[in-house]
This record gives sequence, structure tokens and C-alpha cells, in this order.
Amino acid sequence: MIGQTSPATAASTTEPRPRSTDAAAAVESLLNLYGAKLYRLARRMCGNESDAEDLVQDVFLQVFRKWGTFRGASAPGTWLFSIAARSCKSRLRRKGGIDRRTPAISQLSARPDEASASPDRHSPVDDAVEHESVDAVHHAVASLPEHFRLPLIFKEVLGLSIEQTAEALRLKPQTVKSRLHRARLMLRGAVESGRRPAISLPVRYDDPVCRTLLAAKLEAMDEGRPFPQDPRGLCAHCLTALNDLDFTQRACAEMARGPLPARVRAKVLRHLSPARVAARRRRGPS
Repeated sequence: MIGQTSPATAASTTEPRPRSTDAAAAVESLLNLYGAKLYRLARRMCGNESDAEDLVQDVFLQVFRKWGTFRGASAPGTWLFSIAARSCKSRLRRKGGIDRRTPAISQLSARPDEASASPDRHSPVDDAVEHESVDAVHHAVASLPEHFRLPLIFKEVLGLSIEQTAEALRLKPQTVKSRLHRARLMLRGAVESGRRPAISLPVRYDDPVCRTLLAAKLEAMDEGRPFPQDPRGLCAHCLTALNDLDFTQRACAEMARGPLPARVRAKVLRHLSPARVAARRRRGPS
């Protein structure tokens, strides 16, 4: 089963089995299980519906063609998302390459005016600000450099574990963690921008206790476990940082919600009809 948010609790028993399921049936099964999440991934990576639909269709066609080579070394869902990751990277490179500038965690950890922030906001104005903050997080995800965006989406939107994300992206788990931590802290900046005017020069976290607390929080998020915290023992900087990280994680999880559009499902299945499959085989590799 892929992560904690798989479409069905019995996904591990309903996934297609290599060498005992034909390609068309395997595609339909994976489409039912992961089509909606793959579409959400495509929307976040491509930025528009047309390209997202093309990407989903292309990924499932690759699954159909390659199903006979899949031996089950990983879960079918992880294999599917690894194909999706390569397709995303290929499309993004064709659109202008990858921004590899990497900000240091110390430059992303705090904002100079956080001490005045209050974690309890319940007025209508605060609700409106929170709604704007969710939108800011969603827009910020779309603007992240690819090498930060993919790990974030795989972990926080699709619900894969660190290990599954590493396998799908062909990275070391520690590399996934490092990029994921930076991506989360970048999203914190989006929350701050929604709350008050953005500040161009973030300050460093020089307090070792605060830095240790932040690292422990990020590690807990990596492992999907709760992070107990007593507000009475936290400084305003730390309390705001932890609350913002929880908020951005919830905002990311919202991106995975929603069904696969019927038209996208119909397109995929139409391209797998026996007549079209036979025609593609006659044409040979494109």
C-alpha cells in the first residue's frame, strides 16, 4: 500500500500482480487505485489541465507497454509513481531546465518579526487570512524548483513514505529528507507572506535549542508521527514555526483530494482499447 492515504485500505491486496495480470487489466486496476493522485501530481507539476491530462495518459500508456517487464521488486504503485517522476522531469526539462539554487536551512528557519505573532487566531479576519495562506502554500508548491517540489509532492501530497519517495525518485533517503526539509521551510515563507508583508532577508536561527527543536519536528514529519509540544515551554519563534509547519502539511494534504475526472479516465481507457492497441503494435515503436 502506498503511504497512509491510499484510496483503499486493501490496496496491497487489490494491486495487480506481475506475471499473473494482463497489461490492460493492470492499467485499469492502477488507474482505479492511483489515477486521482497521479492526476493531482500532474496538475502540480505541469501547471495546467491540458498538460496534466497528457501526462496522466502518457504514464498509463508507459505502464501498459512496460507491464511485461515489471517483476515486482517494488510495489506496483511505487513503480507507477517512479514512471510518473521520470515523465515529470522530462517534461520540465523540455520547458527550460531546473533551478538548482539551494537555500540553506538556516536562511529559512525564522522571520524577524515572529515574536509578535499569535498562534490563536479565530476572528473572521483571521479566517480570511488563513484561507489566503492556504492559497499561498498551493501557489508556492507550484513555484518550487523541481528537485524540491517532487519530494514534497510525493511525501506530503501523495502520502508516500521517505523510502518509497526515494525509490520512486531514484534518490538516497537522506537526499529526500534534506530536500524535503528545505521545501517545507520554503512553504513556511508562503504562510508568512499570507500573514504579513514578506520580508526579503530572513534571519538565522542562532539559538541551538530552537535549531534542535526544529530539526526534531522535521524528523517527526518525515516519519509521520506526532510531535508532542507544550506551548508553555516554547519561545514565540519556535511556537510559530511549529504551528506553521503543521499548517503547511495540512494544506499540502488538501491537494490530493478529489476524484480523477471522468474525461481523463475515459481517455486512458480509450487508448487501451483492443483496436488502438493493435494499431500501435502494427506501427511499431514511435
